[in-house]
Amino acid sequence: MADKVHLKLAIAEHPHTSRIRDGSIPIDGVDAEFITVKPQIGAFRRMVRDLEFDVCELAPTTYIIARAYGYPFVALPIFVVRRFHHGGMLVRPDAGIRTPKDLEGKTVGVRAYSVTTGVWIRQVFIDEYGMDNDKVNWVVDDEEHVTQLKLPPNVRHAPEGRSLADMIADGDLQAGVEAAAGIGRTGSPTGGWQEVDTSAYPDLIPNAAKVEAEYYARTGVYPMHGTIVVKDEVLAKHPWIARSLNDAFTQAKEEWLETLNSGAATGKQADKYRKLQEIVGPDPLPYGIEENRPTIQALEQTAFTQGLTPKRMSIGELFVDPQTAPTRAEAAAGCSTQ
Repeated sequence: MADKVHLKLAIAEHPHTSRIRDGSIPIDGVDAEFITVKPQIGAFRRMVRDLEFDVCELAPTTYIIARAYGYPFVALPIFVVRRFHHGGMLVRPDAGIRTPKDLEGKTVGVRAYSVTTGVWIRQVFIDEYGMDNDKVNWVVDDEEHVTQLKLPPNVRHAPEGRSLADMIADGDLQAGVEAAAGIGRTGSPTGGWQEVDTSAYPDLIPNAAKVEAEYYARTGVYPMHGTIVVKDEVLAKHPWIARSLNDAFTQAKEEWLETLNSGAATGKQADKYRKLQEIVGPDPLPYGIEENRPTIQALEQTAFTQGLTPKRMSIGELFVDPQTAPTRAEAAAGCSTQ
């Protein structure tokens, strides 16, 4: 076989990716150079704007938008972060907001309109609660990763020098997306982030976990983040890399799940995914196209509905199925017989 292919990878540190990052689980045929970007959102922007990495963990909405505009990278159905999004919209107690429909006519903050957390929350509120998104006044305090994105007319930027955290504290916002996706931080993804205490703002849907379980049982939609993308030119030259990446990520995840199920895994991530197991079953990090078909279709559809993409796209346009890609050995054997 030929020498290994050198690739630059920007993948965040997760308990189920750490053994890939430290080299204890190799990526077959790949000389992997891991580049750490904190926060990972900074890597999103560098990948989209500068094509800096060969393989990158990217926000799925950012990816779908970029793909719609013809950016030269494609996703594998490897999703290294999962969570539901019925919760996560925080409201001022004095705003009179009791249901998602009450957000109509209100001013609501989200870091950027294409932030995947915000997109998933809007998907839930639109599809499940009948919220008219066009009647919500959205305020953003950051740039969109994909510069071609044209914001809808009901989206405006915060005044210069004001964060969403400041605006909700002063009453200029009546609600906002939680944590780094909205009112829980100040600063830019490129530096200067500071966390902000948002404990004064209750969640719009207080019984979110119960509602999420019913939603998943009915729809099969399990919101994904952390999507692995690969440059088109890499897969055009070495199609087996799709299989090598999938095999490594799958092995790392399965080994971590063993520690999760045995009780050996501890910490916030372990607690989070054990709770998700109660809703989605033994594998809280499902990879693969068929395992994620309803979820992929839901995000692609809502991205278009929310005015984020200029066209609809099929799963085949968005994802390479690594199960249909050759292994490195099969690719080498094929070359040797030609």
